[in-house]
Amino acid sequence: MKQSSSNRKVNEQAREVIASILLFEISDPRLELVTVTGCEVSYDRSVCNVFYTTEPERYDDVAEAFAKASGRIRSLMARKLSWRVAPELRFLLDTSVDQAERIASALQRDARRSAVAAPTDSDVPADADAFAAQRADEQEAARDGEDA
Repeated sequence: MKQSSSNRKVNEQAREVIASILLFEISDPRLELVTVTGCEVSYDRSVCNVFYTTEPERYDDVAEAFAKASGRIRSLMARKLSWRVAPELRFLLDTSVDQAERIASALQRDARRSAVAAPTDSDVPADADAFAAQRADEQEAARDGEDA
């Protein structure tokens, strides 16, 4: 969806205010270490989708904490913003961070697999060159003996 510059500013303003509220004004320990990754405020500013991320094992606890604290966060947000309406807050888990981590780890595993499949100088024993040179000399001597 295409956003105008004013809409981007409204979204960023909402994200900053909500992140500040979570950091300084909400004392629920379940909401510690939660990152607000973005906000989407509706055109009439009546609804704000708040995207957040946290550790996977804390998803359920954080969702419950947001459900409980959404009214308090909304009222604090209304005080800090000069909007005509305090938007209804919908807290949604941002799964893009998890997907990015899965992709990064898959690329890392593939890079390790590729590095093992293609031998490098460090994979070849240090004395392998000496044996190869010795075999080449023996083969050359054998060829010289056949030619004579």
